[in-house]
Amino acid sequence: MLIMELHPRLRLPSLLMDGLTEAARESARRLSRNYHEAARRRVGSTLRPGPSTPLWNALATEARPLLKRRGEQAMLGRLLGLPRQRVHEFIVGRGRMPDAERTLLLMEWLAVRKRTLKSG
Repeated sequence: MLIMELHPRLRLPSLLMDGLTEAARESARRLSRNYHEAARRRVGSTLRPGPSTPLWNALATEARPLLKRRGEQAMLGRLLGLPRQRVHEFIVGRGRMPDAERTLLLMEWLAVRKRTLKSG
């Protein structure tokens, strides 16, 4: 293999390029490792609302029209033991999900509201 001697003016840029190349490789390795760790689902980890929670999405979609009237979110919040802002985050914002007990209460509230709307 023939090794070429670099011109003296190109030695420093060549060393800098080698250093930057190695830093880029190391950065790519770290990002790849962190991405795969974050993408891997951990057993018992908290679910976040999104495509992986279709049942929650359906429940929130059903409840949303019933919370349009003024004060409805506050009344539901009182039933769930939460401030109305948290109810908004659950149903409208869909950035969070309630715990199991509050989800069951929400389901019961939804069933009662639908029954009263049909009969009344």
